[in-house]
Amino acid sequence: MTQPAKPFLSHPFDDDKLKEECGVFGVIGVADAANFVALGLHALQHRGQEAGGIVAHHPDKGFNSAHRFGYVRDNFTKASLMETLPGPLAIGHVRYSTAGSKAAVIRDVQPFFGEFSMGGCAIAHNGNLTNADALRMELIERGAIFQSSSDSECIIHLMARSIQKHHADRIADALRRVEGAFSVVAMTRTKLIGVRDPLGVRPLVLGRLGDNGYVLSSETCGLDIIGADFVREIEPGEMIVIQDGKIETSRPFGPSKGRFCIFEHVYFSRPDSIIGGRSVYETRYQIGVELAAEAPVEADLVCPVPDSGTPAAIGYSHASGIPFALGITRNQYMGRTFIEPTEQIRNMGVRLKLNVNKGLIKGKRVILVDDSVVRGTTSRKIKEMILDAGAAEVHFRIASPPTAWPCFYGVDTPDREKLLAARMTEEEMRDWIGVDSLKFISLDGLYRAAGEAQGRDNSCPQYCDACFSGEYPIAPSDKIAQGFEMKAAE
Repeated sequence: MTQPAKPFLSHPFDDDKLKEECGVFGVIGVADAANFVALGLHALQHRGQEAGGIVAHHPDKGFNSAHRFGYVRDNFTKASLMETLPGPLAIGHVRYSTAGSKAAVIRDVQPFFGEFSMGGCAIAHNGNLTNADALRMELIERGAIFQSSSDSECIIHLMARSIQKHHADRIADALRRVEGAFSVVAMTRTKLIGVRDPLGVRPLVLGRLGDNGYVLSSETCGLDIIGADFVREIEPGEMIVIQDGKIETSRPFGPSKGRFCIFEHVYFSRPDSIIGGRSVYETRYQIGVELAAEAPVEADLVCPVPDSGTPAAIGYSHASGIPFALGITRNQYMGRTFIEPTEQIRNMGVRLKLNVNKGLIKGKRVILVDDSVVRGTTSRKIKEMILDAGAAEVHFRIASPPTAWPCFYGVDTPDREKLLAARMTEEEMRDWIGVDSLKFISLDGLYRAAGEAQGRDNSCPQYCDACFSGEYPIAPSDKIAQGFEMKAAE
């Protein structure tokens, strides 16, 4: 009897990072669309490494699907598998669980599929529904039978109960009932559909492929890998329906003003992606420039904590005049899976993934630039590694404000009591980590780096920054029902 695959094992280093949400991708109007989807998912792998899935449709062979644990490259590059996914229309999803079971359960892997009176429909969802618990309870009481623990399955069941006659209208009906953040890519037998929530918290872009093909992707880097041309971002609260080379657009939620997730700029999106007409790399570089102005310090080297701290470290170096150096090397072949961790291996912690260049660091005053501090345990271990290498001083500069509040919109954040910044002041964090200085970029500085010259508009913030400010643009209904206390209005 074949043994089931073991759950995806996390490396200890990853436990102290905010986890990416998910990535969605869809293609219509090209032969063997699933092959393009596989490539797109590969480019979006940073958004979810636990599992992936593809659903495709062929006019003669109907809907076919494949859901697998692990990396795209290990599953969806096999000809034997891809041959089972024929057709000119396909969607896909890469997953990191932010809702539902944290163990590896194949039934939680998207896209989800439902058979309706007007034909089949598959959906892939990036984000979190903040009223999913209440919806699930209501739907179960009305007879729904859930197959997964994912909040995204609520959308399929809500569609099933809609009286609308077309898939797109049923999707709109369903999404009017949900709260939270969602970028949805869906497909019927003939249509590719994309929708963003009214605040546009999670990203979604439209691309053109060849003469008749169109693409929907979480990020522009997904378009680049298949040679698609960027057309535009799907706007907050917009639904687009693509069929026979034509695009219909609508606003099922009425007028809305966007509150895009600012942490996409800091960490989640790939640096070669474009957000709001601006390179993510440029924003991260400018974060370093702002940090150098806000938190200068005398030092010999500016070193990034690989890899997400690199653009900000380069910006800090250029603005401060302090030389940039790769004082820490990342093991590129570590990935997120490893051998079954023994206690000894766990105690090695960060050393399995990062190593210090002792010849470069010894005797130097070092500025370490990292993207964030979550629990702080990794920061302490990196500091110890730098001091063990003979550094004279260690200064941390963080490319985001203190993360003091959990995210409920598609990011796997620890409970608030586990966030270091929720329990300590900046000075207390510095002493606990054990460094000579610790400084975070200000919220205004982060906004300036993201292109808002006047900083944050406190009366109407331009971004969702709840993980820093505690100001949630969408009340997390389920969490409030469980006892979560939101920040009191000032």
